[in-house]
Amino acid sequence: MKKITIFKAIALVTLLGTILFYFLGTPAPEVSLNPETGLLSGSRELTLKLGAQGGILKKLSVSAVQAEKTVNVLAKEYPTDSRQATETFSLAQTGLKEGVITLQVTATGSATRFGADRSTTQLHSFTLDNKPPELAVLSVAHNIIQGGAGLVIYTVSKEVEKTGVVFGDQFYPGYRQGGDNYACLFSFPYNLDPGKFVPRVIAVDGAGNERQSGINYHLIAKNFSTDRIDLTDSFLEKIAAEFKGKFPQAKTPLEIFLKANRDERQQDLKLIYDYGRKSSSIPLWQGTFLRMPKTASLGGFAQFRTYLYQGDEVDQQTHLGFDLASQAHADVPAANRGKVVFADYLGIYGNCIIVDHGLGLQTIYGHLSRISVKPGDTVESGQVIGNTGATGMAGGDHLHYEMTISGQSVNPIEWWDAHWIKNNITGKLEIVKAIGSK
Repeated sequence: MKKITIFKAIALVTLLGTILFYFLGTPAPEVSLNPETGLLSGSRELTLKLGAQGGILKKLSVSAVQAEKTVNVLAKEYPTDSRQATETFSLAQTGLKEGVITLQVTATGSATRFGADRSTTQLHSFTLDNKPPELAVLSVAHNIIQGGAGLVIYTVSKEVEKTGVVFGDQFYPGYRQGGDNYACLFSFPYNLDPGKFVPRVIAVDGAGNERQSGINYHLIAKNFSTDRIDLTDSFLEKIAAEFKGKFPQAKTPLEIFLKANRDERQQDLKLIYDYGRKSSSIPLWQGTFLRMPKTASLGGFAQFRTYLYQGDEVDQQTHLGFDLASQAHADVPAANRGKVVFADYLGIYGNCIIVDHGLGLQTIYGHLSRISVKPGDTVESGQVIGNTGATGMAGGDHLHYEMTISGQSVNPIEWWDAHWIKNNITGKLEIVKAIGSK
């Protein structure tokens, strides 16, 4: 009798366990929506991510509710054994009016073999806004030389999440100058086919509404110099001593040089790009940019370099600045007023300083033997910030001087020219001042 009672107890516990697992054993699906709330245009895509949490996904439904109207936005049933899913959708075809809406998201799942369905339901509140910002380009003439820069002045009618100049896959951010006025420095990349350079001003508001406007521009194509550089054993030994700790897998000085010239170069350019996207929203510079005095130019902007070792071609790279040489450990002046954002060792640039001049414009000083400023310092035009040297990927004592706009290298020659700056930059910035004075 006692054994029967124990058997019944075990059976009861098993039954209760099975019932509990059936109803409670598998958690409901995880659901995340991006964006979760806020302003939303009908064309903006929303992304749903679903996870079965140890079970399987069975179905999903999304509906939009506005006042008394309910619209089915998305309904989907998943194949057996679906564990995760990502769905994108928009409200473009819903016929909903501008104003407040509620999205109801319901995801249903169950255990892998048996068990009750369990559902997750979320409610997300949005404000539907389908009116894009208005754009007006104020600057008129934009004469842009390949490798050089341009500045466009424009107005945007309302608050935006993103604005600037776009072409191809490139974007140059615009900076608000007060009120509805924006200024955007952009470049005509040295390595871009002129036929593919069609810059346009773009503005995207918080709801995802987008407006674009054309720019009246004239392009001037340009050819850049080339050079063939013979790598000597003494130079390779110098580079190997500087970079061998970073590339321990490289076995010879030539292999270390190639790793530095290729891999390290790309890492350095990525850092420069990132700093270029963190710039003052107002111009910090004043007037013409200074060229380091009493120097000879050893290599120019966008010079295509072919490297040879013992008569064989081993690499090709593009030089993105000017190499300026005078006497050893010569004083290096800041090219213009600005704020130091980087002052440290930077790979092929060696000891390096980056000065931000606002609107995405920055100057870079490489191969220094000494750095005499620190991040956060404000420097004035002509102030000594360091001394020339041969650190990094340098064969001798000189300054590598480079200029970038939003992290993209541009030809410094333009910025050394007072006439060019007046016609193409400061003259356009006067438009903003004139509007502000009215």
